[in-house]
Amino acid sequence: MSYTFEPALPVGIPVRGQAALFPVHRVYCVGRNFAAHAVEMGHDPDKEPPFFFQKNPDNLTFDGEFPYPPLSSDVHHEIEMSCMLGSGGDDIAVGDALAHVFGYAVSLDMTRRDLQGQMKDLGRPWEIGKAFEHSGPCGAIVPASEIGHLDRGAIWLRISGEVRQEGDLSQMIWKVPEVISHLSRLFTLQAGDVIMTGTPSGVGPVRRGDRLHGHVDGLGDLEVSVV
Repeated sequence: MSYTFEPALPVGIPVRGQAALFPVHRVYCVGRNFAAHAVEMGHDPDKEPPFFFQKNPDNLTFDGEFPYPPLSSDVHHEIEMSCMLGSGGDDIAVGDALAHVFGYAVSLDMTRRDLQGQMKDLGRPWEIGKAFEHSGPCGAIVPASEIGHLDRGAIWLRISGEVRQEGDLSQMIWKVPEVISHLSRLFTLQAGDVIMTGTPSGVGPVRRGDRLHGHVDGLGDLEVSVV
C-alpha cells in the first residue's frame, strides 16, 4: 500500500522489563472519577454516570519534560493511573473486563484549565484544554501479569516535596472493570487503547521550573519537569 506521504509511526509506550513498546491506538480519559475531585470542580458525584473525553496518542510523552503550553496562564496537574488494553471488543461485561487489561502506568493529565473553563462556559468540547501537545506525560507500563490488577493503593503528587494531591485507588467512583465495560458500549475498544482513570482531589497550577513527582502504589514513580 502506498501513501501520499510517509505516515507517522505509532506512539509506543515503554514496558517495564521488555524491549518491545506498547503501540497506542486511542487515549480515553474518565472525567471526575474521584468523589472529592468532583466536589472540588463543583459537581455532585452521586448524580453523575461516567463520562469520557479523549487525548490524542501523540499527546503522550515519556521524556520527563512538560513544556509550558501557549495561550494559557493556568495549567493544572492531574495525577492518574492509566490502564492499557491488550485486547478489546464491544459490550464487554464487567466480569470479563480485566481479561482485556495488558498493564498499568503512572500518568499525568495536564490541563489548560483556563481554556477548558472557557469551553465549559460556552458548552463546547474540551479538546483545547485537554488534548494539546505534551499533555500526557506517562511512565513505563507495568504488565498485569506481574502485579495483578490494582483496585487500591496510594496515589499522590508532590511538587518540590510538597504534597499537592493524595488519594487511594479504592476511592474511584467507577472502578476499572466498570469503566472498561461502560466505555465498550460507546466505542469498539481495541488492543493499544489507553484509559486514564481519573484524578484525586488537589489539582492545581504548575509553573515553569516545577518538578512534579507522581506515584501510584505498585507502579512506582513519574518525575516530570515543567520547562
